[in-house]
Amino acid sequence: MTIIDVCGTFSSDEKCREFLERLRWPEGPQCTRCKTRELARLNAKLLYCKECDYQFSVLSGTIFHDTHLSLIKWFATTFLLCEAKKSISAHQIHRTLGMSYKTAWYLCHRIRKAVSTAERTMLSGTVEMDETFIGGVKRGIGQRRAKEAKEIVIGIRQRGGDLRFFHADDVKSGTLAKYIKENISTDVDLLVTDDFNAYQKAVGQVKHETVNHTGKEYVRYTPDVTIHTNTAESAFSLLNRAIVGSWHKISAKHLPKYLAEMEFRFNRRKNPNLFVDTLRHMITADPLTFENLTAEPDPEFDKVPA
Repeated sequence: MTIIDVCGTFSSDEKCREFLERLRWPEGPQCTRCKTRELARLNAKLLYCKECDYQFSVLSGTIFHDTHLSLIKWFATTFLLCEAKKSISAHQIHRTLGMSYKTAWYLCHRIRKAVSTAERTMLSGTVEMDETFIGGVKRGIGQRRAKEAKEIVIGIRQRGGDLRFFHADDVKSGTLAKYIKENISTDVDLLVTDDFNAYQKAVGQVKHETVNHTGKEYVRYTPDVTIHTNTAESAFSLLNRAIVGSWHKISAKHLPKYLAEMEFRFNRRKNPNLFVDTLRHMITADPLTFENLTAEPDPEFDKVPA
């Protein structure tokens, strides 16, 4: 599907709503409160439930809830976000589709919130784990303090499989162990990391190999498997290109949302139905208000399971 296909197929809000209804209710509309299917259609938008005397639409209780923006622009933004390998900025959406920057920023974050609810399976086979530090250059405060001022991102990637990104508070062994336990299967064939000391305690009973970056070793060949973390580092490279080339500047508070977007798109990069899959998550995700999005901390995102 191309942007021309999207604009042609979903050329009106009515066609967009019809498609969302099929995604949300494959067996036909049902009341969002009492789940009955004995409904009356009041108009093209509203449905009425006689059982609980309730009016609602296909957008009610979803990430689209209370939107005043044309669904045509929702669909176009979703497609652009899905197809941009290094993502797309809210400023670009604002210029391309003709909406205010604030609307574009809020719209992109609602899509990110929806895809962050996607189910994650445990990683297996040969898995690589690494960490990177996100943030600009801070001068005049010393190398150690400059590193501490950056944001930590943990990356876990199964070779030939899925990716996980996490915004971490630190890289202590207990923190690393938590991410290993929650994301890597106990019968994983091999976990590969660099020679950072915290991994030695964090891996527990998992079979573990390290590549000695300190000693300028970047790959080691064995009869069974090649030892390196290049697969995880390539995902970090893509993330850095998105930050530098598309987003330019992101806050620490919203970093998990950008990571969720990158992870969702990367794990479905070969899925020809990525656009529809994204809409399916959007029509089943809970609403995100602007007040909650800009709250400190963000309660809507913090309740999403790691």
